[in-house]
Order: sequence, then structure tokens, then C-alpha cells
Amino acid sequence: MELTWHGHSTWHVTVGGTDLLIDPFFDNPKTDLEPSDVDTPDYVLLTHGHADHIAHAGEFAEATLVATPEIVSYCQAEFGFEDAVGGMGMNLGGTVECGDATVTMVRADHTNGIMTEYDVDAGMSAGFVIADGDPTASDSTTIYNAGDTALMSEMRDVIGDHLEPDAAIVPIGDHFTMGPKQAGVAVDWTGADHAFPQHYDTFPPIEQDPADFERAVSDADVHVLEADEPFEL
Repeated sequence: MELTWHGHSTWHVTVGGTDLLIDPFFDNPKTDLEPSDVDTPDYVLLTHGHADHIAHAGEFAEATLVATPEIVSYCQAEFGFEDAVGGMGMNLGGTVECGDATVTMVRADHTNGIMTEYDVDAGMSAGFVIADGDPTASDSTTIYNAGDTALMSEMRDVIGDHLEPDAAIVPIGDHFTMGPKQAGVAVDWTGADHAFPQHYDTFPPIEQDPADFERAVSDADVHVLEADEPFEL
């Protein structure tokens, strides 16, 4: 399984022969890429509807969309997506097959209104657990992307105990999400062996030193990635 961080909360995940792009937003200071530099993935996964997570989704409208029904409806109307998992998206607790990957949608504690000329109620925010097989099987490689979220007990009681991720990708920017210390607790609660920070240094309110996150994590190897550089898990 290969991970590439494109800054902020934008990730390219390759599972076998399947490419997934999470929360495409390339207007961030970490990446030199434009959306046109990125091949259309097989699937686009959207955690929620804020602009810094869906801004460039429409550049990849030929992909199959993985999101809640509310986000799917919005993206079909605004960006021209035709295909979505299950025809209408998925919801919290569900698991779907996405090519060689399985994707489980899990809860995130975060707001989710889409602020345009007309406000859209986009339902619940989400995170994703991505695996190369049954996400509950001991022989699967499993990644938890928390999306935008506060610290919540579900990270320990459901995601950690039931899904047992090998790697956790968590926001550390504070202000809008967890900060470094709470993100460290989140990683430890999941029991992951590897941890990756996201959602930081994009705007002044979320400027952070990822070393603070490294110090806050007790039981995992922390990988502070350079943008656009692949990492093999």
C-alpha cells in the first residue's frame, strides 16, 4: 500500500491496482502540483463538504465518488460526478469494495455545512478506514484517515478495538480540529504502529510544528512526510 501526501488533507492511496484520492485541495503551500498534474484516480473519497476538502473534486469527476449521500448529491449537481459507490454514496458504519480496496466510513466530530450562495446541509462529517482486504482481519493492512475531527472516544472504542488500523492519519492544526497533543492521544487510542500528521500549516490559524505531534505520540512511529513523495506502508 502506497501513500502520498499532497499537503493539507489531500492524499493519494494506492491499494494493489486501485488509486484513491482523498479530499483534493491543491491550493496549499506544501505541494507544487496542480490538479491537472494528477491522473484521474479510480475513486475520490470526500470526508466532508468544506472548501478546503472538496475545492478540486470537480477536476476528477470521471472517478467514482465515495461520500455520504448528501455530499454525493451536491457533487453531482455542482461538479458533474456521475458515478458513486452504491449509486447514491454510503454512510457511517458502512463498508464498500472499491477495486482492490475496502473502504469503511467512520464518524468524525466536525461541522459540515457547505457555504455557497445557498447554504447546504451536508450531513455528518466522516473519516475513512481503508484496507487491502477485510478491515477486521489480522492479515489486512489498514489505514485510518480521521478527516477533520476533534478527539473522540470512538477512536479508542470502535476504530482501535474493532478495526485495529496499522496506520493513523490525523489532523494536528488545532483551531478547527485537534491540535498536536490531542492528536497524539488519538493515535495512541487507535493502537496504530504508524502515524502521519495532516491539516496543518495551510493557513495562519493552523500553523504547527509537527515535532510537537511527534512528542505527543507514545506508541507509534511518526512520519512527517514531504508533500508529493510516495511512502510505502
